[in-house]
Amino acid sequence: MAATTMDRFAGLGLRHWRPQQRDDGVLVLYFDRADAAVNAFSQDALIELGGALERIALELPKALVIASGKASGFIAGADLKEFQEFDRKGTVNDAIARGQRTFQRLAELRCPTVAAIHGFCMGGGTEISLACRYRVASSDASTRIGLPEVQLGIFPGWGGSARLPQLVGAPAAMDMMLTGRALSAKAARGIGLVDKLAEPAALIDTAAALALKGTKRPLKQRMLAWSTNTFAARKLLAPQMAKQVARKAPKAFYPAPYALISTWQRSAGKGIGARLAAERKAVVKLAGSSTARNLIRIFFLTERMKALGKGDAGIRHVHVIGAGVMGGDIAAFAAYKGFEVTLQDREQRFIDAAMTRAQALFEKKVKDAGKRPAVAARLKSDLDGAGVADADLVIEAIIENPDAKRDLYNAVEPRLKAGALLTTNTSSIPLAELREHIARPAQFAGLHYFNPVAQMPLVEIIRHDGMAADTERRLAAFCKALGKFPVPVAGTPGFLVNRVLFPYMLEAATAYAEGIPGAAIDKAAVKFGMPMGPIELIDTVGLDVAAGVSKELAPFLGLEVPAALATVEAGKRGKKDGQGIYAWEKGKPKKPELPSGYVAPEDLEDRLILPLLNEAVACLHAGVVSDADLLDAGVIFGTGFAPFRGGPIQHIRATGADALLARLQALQAKYGERFAPRPGWDQPILRTPTV
Repeated sequence: MAATTMDRFAGLGLRHWRPQQRDDGVLVLYFDRADAAVNAFSQDALIELGGALERIALELPKALVIASGKASGFIAGADLKEFQEFDRKGTVNDAIARGQRTFQRLAELRCPTVAAIHGFCMGGGTEISLACRYRVASSDASTRIGLPEVQLGIFPGWGGSARLPQLVGAPAAMDMMLTGRALSAKAARGIGLVDKLAEPAALIDTAAALALKGTKRPLKQRMLAWSTNTFAARKLLAPQMAKQVARKAPKAFYPAPYALISTWQRSAGKGIGARLAAERKAVVKLAGSSTARNLIRIFFLTERMKALGKGDAGIRHVHVIGAGVMGGDIAAFAAYKGFEVTLQDREQRFIDAAMTRAQALFEKKVKDAGKRPAVAARLKSDLDGAGVADADLVIEAIIENPDAKRDLYNAVEPRLKAGALLTTNTSSIPLAELREHIARPAQFAGLHYFNPVAQMPLVEIIRHDGMAADTERRLAAFCKALGKFPVPVAGTPGFLVNRVLFPYMLEAATAYAEGIPGAAIDKAAVKFGMPMGPIELIDTVGLDVAAGVSKELAPFLGLEVPAALATVEAGKRGKKDGQGIYAWEKGKPKKPELPSGYVAPEDLEDRLILPLLNEAVACLHAGVVSDADLLDAGVIFGTGFAPFRGGPIQHIRATGADALLARLQALQAKYGERFAPRPGWDQPILRTPTV
C-alpha cells in the first residue's frame, strides 16, 4: 500500500477493507472480510466502510472502484446470523438504517464510482453495486447477480428496491426482486444492470478505465426506466404484479412481495430519501414477522444440510437398475449433473422409454443446444448390466418387493468392485429386511429420491446399524454434487418423509371415501399452506405407489387403508394414466366443481394436518432423525410442508403443543383411535420458545 494511501486511512484500523491506490489515480477499495472465507456484510464491515468513505470524500481520488478481495466471489449479502440477533434484540431498524446510510454516502461521492463484480453478487452485494455510478461484471459463467431477499420473507432494504427500478425499469427490476432469481453477467448487461463485461483477469483494469472515461446508457434504457416508474405506469403495473404473485404466494402467508409492490407503487415518484425511508419502514416490519423468522431459519437449515456433504464422494460412475419413472429419472438427472451413468432393466423397451424422457429433461435443462449431445452421451443403455463392474455407486430402483430386491442384490453384489456402494431407492421397506444376505453391509444404504426427481430437492440417506459412517459421508457428498439436500434417517418403515406424509394422505382418502369432495379436501390443505392438496398429491405420485406404501406402513402405524388405496384399477393410477381420483388433462387435474353452497366440515383442516404433526412428534421421539431441525428440514423439502410455518415441530411450538394435543384428543373422541396421540408429545423441545 502506498504511503499516501496509508496516510489517508490512518487511524481507522481497517480490518475488512483494503485500499489500493493505482498509478492512474483510481482508488480500489477491496472488501476482504477478516476471518471469513466469504464476504458478507456485518455491521463492523459497514461501520468501517462508512469511515473509509468519509476519508475518501475529504480527499477525492479520480475515481473509486469497489471490489472483492476474495477469489470466492464479490459479496454474498448481509450476515444473516447477525441479522437474526438484531431481530431478537429489536434493533433491525438500526441495522437497516446503517446500511442505507453507508451506501447513500457512496452514492453521493463527487467522483465516479464503479463496482467490479465477479462470482456471486447477492443481496447487499447487489445493493452496494447499485449505489455506484457504474457496474462492471466478470464475463465468466460463475458470475451471478441477484436480490434474493424475498425468499427470506423480506425485500431489499439497503437501497436495492429504491434504486433498481429507477435504473433498469420497473418490470425487470420487480421481476428480479419478486422471484429472487439471480442473473448471469450477460443477462444483467442485457437489462442495463451491468454497464460492461470484462474478462476475469482484466476486471479491475476495465472497471478503472470505465470510471475514468464514463459511459452513457442507451436512450432506450433510459426511457424505459423513466416511463415504467411514472404514476400512470405504477397504477397500471402494480395490480398486475400482485395478481401474478398471488398465483404462487398467498398474501396471508408471504407478505413480502406484496409489501414490495406497495412500497414501489407509493414511493417510486419521490426522491431517494423518501424512497429509502419507505423501504426501511416496510422491511423492518417484515423482518419481525413469523414468516421472515421461519424462512431465515430454513435458510440456515439448508446450509447445515449442504455441510453434511463435505469432501469428495469418490463417485464418478453411477449404475441404475430399474428404468421406471423413478429409476430412469434418477439416471437422467445424474447424467445431467456430470456423472457417467449406465441404466439397466430387464427389457430394452423400459430403457428406451427412460432414454426418451431423459432427452426431454436435457432439452429443458441444457439451454445451449450445442452442449446437449455431450450431456446425453453420459447416459448409456445397459440391458445386460455390464456397468455394474465399473460403477462406484449402484442404485436399485425396482418394484417395492423385498424378495425381488434381495434376489437382485445376490446377483449384483459379487460383481461390485472394492469400494463401490450399493443402495436402494425403496420408499418404505425397512433396511433391516433388505440387508439379509448382503456380504458388505457397511457399504449398503438407502438413497431415497422423491418424484419428480429433477424438481424435488431432498434425498433421504437411509441408515442401518451395520452401515459405515464413511458410506453416509460419501452419499451425502454425492447428493451435494447433484445439488440435493441430504437428510440421514433411520431405516424404519417409511423412513421420515413418507412416514410423516402417510397419515395425512390416508386421512384425506378416508374423508373422500366418506363423501367429502376431493376439491374441498384439497382446498383445506392449500389454505393451511401446503403446495397442493392431498387428493391431487395421491393422483400425482400414483395410486399404485400410494397403495404400495400403504401395504408397508399401515400395519406399522396401526392404520386402516380405505378402498381407494387398497385396490387400484388398471389404467386408473392417477396423473400418469390420465385418470385416477381425478381426470387429468395436459398434466393438470380436472377437479369437479363443489356443489352450490357447499361448506366443508369445520374440523377438516385438523383431520388432515394433525395426523401429520402427530407422526412428526413420534418420529422425533423415536430418533428417526437426529434432531428437530433436521426433521423440519426433511419434511419441508420432502413434502413441501408450508415453509412459512417453519416445519412441523416449529409449527407445534408456535401454535402450542398442549393446544394441538387437546385438538388431537377431540378428534380421537369423535373419529376413533387413528387420532390417538403418538408417543412423544411430552418432549420438552415441543415447548421450547420459537426463534
